[in-house]
Amino acid sequence: MRTLIAAGLAVVLLAGCGGHGQETAPSVPPLVSVSGFDTPSATPSDTPSPTASATPVETLCTSIDETLVRTTLAVPVVKIVRQNPPAEIDIPSYDVCQLSLSTAPDGPVLRIGVSVLQATAATLAAARKTYAAHGREPAVTANVGDGGYGTSQFLVFLLDGRLYKLSGPQATLAKYVVLGQEVARQAPGLQAPALEITRPECDRGSDAAEQVLGVPATARRDGETLVGDPVCGWITATRVLYSSVRREPDAKALMAPLRNASTSQSIPLGDEGYIDTATGRTTIRVGDDKLVDLVPLPARAVNPDLMTQFALALSSLYTH
Repeated sequence: MRTLIAAGLAVVLLAGCGGHGQETAPSVPPLVSVSGFDTPSATPSDTPSPTASATPVETLCTSIDETLVRTTLAVPVVKIVRQNPPAEIDIPSYDVCQLSLSTAPDGPVLRIGVSVLQATAATLAAARKTYAAHGREPAVTANVGDGGYGTSQFLVFLLDGRLYKLSGPQATLAKYVVLGQEVARQAPGLQAPALEITRPECDRGSDAAEQVLGVPATARRDGETLVGDPVCGWITATRVLYSSVRREPDAKALMAPLRNASTSQSIPLGDEGYIDTATGRTTIRVGDDKLVDLVPLPARAVNPDLMTQFALALSSLYTH
């Protein structure tokens, strides 16, 4: 089974947003396609049949009406990306698949996510509150599934005890609602995501991860980045902890703010390493172009000794 992690959602200011309030597809009941966006009348595109080994989110990407995506977002092509990204580890965490929207190798993509853990209206409200605390574009209520919210670049909605998230290029929230309605059509009958997707090499960090989290992990999401670096993730409903890698040509320069911060505590790993005692985030530089991130969420003042033990447990995965 392909394993699925992190990455953050870049949100830009909406030009000409309709403001606050509820938003759904124009003059259309929930779960009905919208002719105003030149969407097709009925016929789904020819997409690969999902295999028995596909994860629920991969099944969504292989089942979605690609013609609907193409016409709604006004893109030249829609094609499933067979090399999926790792899971998006956050609160909440999502398994993720991608649809390429361009013929260029580094062109825009549409990401579809399914929450790793079960969700409720309270989970949706907490996720929206977290977004509101740092989001640059105000979120608007969206009538999809059992309720949701979004902006010109993403949509999150609740349906049958799971959160679903779509994110991609700048469009309008109404267009993301159209795509969300299609995901909601395809979602019934999906199997629940597996609680544990693991790699044996990540197991060495489990005991230390439990100490940082304060409780045993409810779910695991281990995998690798698109360039093959290991990703290890421990998830609960309210806290997560993960390790991953950034490949940065200016890694030394990026370490300077950490090196000079008053909240940084040095640790003897890699070429240099620091724990931010205010947030718990730990960063280790390996060579000139590799940064290892070990991140507890929500950010908080974690005991530095516990983060050091966690970093020591996993360091051999990243410093060889």
